[in-house]
Amino acid sequence: MDDATRTFTRLRPRLQGIAYRMLGTVAEAEEVVQDAWLRWHEARRERIDNAEAWLVTVTTRIAIDRLRAAKAQRERYVGFWLPEPQLDASPPSPEQVLERPDDLSVAFLTLLERLTPEARAAFLMRQVFDADYDELARTIGKSEAACRQMVSRAKAQLREARPRFAVAPDVHERVMRQFADALAAGDFAGLKALLAEDAELIGDGGGKVPSFGKVLLGGQRIAQLFHAGKLRYKGALRVELAVINGQWGLLRFIEGVLESAQSYETDGHRIVRIHVQRNPDKLVRIAEAFRKA
Repeated sequence: MDDATRTFTRLRPRLQGIAYRMLGTVAEAEEVVQDAWLRWHEARRERIDNAEAWLVTVTTRIAIDRLRAAKAQRERYVGFWLPEPQLDASPPSPEQVLERPDDLSVAFLTLLERLTPEARAAFLMRQVFDADYDELARTIGKSEAACRQMVSRAKAQLREARPRFAVAPDVHERVMRQFADALAAGDFAGLKALLAEDAELIGDGGGKVPSFGKVLLGGQRIAQLFHAGKLRYKGALRVELAVINGQWGLLRFIEGVLESAQSYETDGHRIVRIHVQRNPDKLVRIAEAFRKA
């Protein structure tokens, strides 16, 4: 392995992280990183002073272009478009949550869809990857003043819709275990008690499997939905706790086949929002991981 390959290999997780946060799908992120590799391979590296800055800039610009094209496609998407979930090997500790500036939750990535591609890049580079404004200006190709304004507007745009509660991982896990137990037991009262009265459920079926075309509102209605699934499938329905995008969530299997990956927001006592990914194309990697396990 030569020096150029070693450098790229060392930086690849960072580049993948940028591309995934920009695009919300693993396959598109991998394509962006592969494109960055090709450009790195062809570049005159003796003219590059800082390999990491160069690769971050190239990756971000490719991702911006890809997201512009993806935005047009997502406008024609059937129903709600939610990010492709990723399984984590282990949950973050409370210390890691405090140390890490990044946020990979499905709720956060869904919010980022509100931003234009350039604003999303500027916000992520500044707020998640802690880039200085001079670095941000070089990456985005705009003045520092323009970048400051872009980040400020993005923060204001997202502020009202950000997750309402900061909950420690062990508390989130406890709520999720209680909810999973209630699901497995077919305990309607238990499900309802764990859902806030104004809870929301947002589903992505991609037009390939049935899903709601609008937000399902109300803890009782959501509890009824989950309870109906248990009554319908009985023992053929199984739920497993899993760490999805850095937070505890649930995987639901029907007759051994992965049916959905569910990400949850909680206030520490009750569930306030659920994102349910049912699009089979966005479940392929998780399903494959379970087949290999």
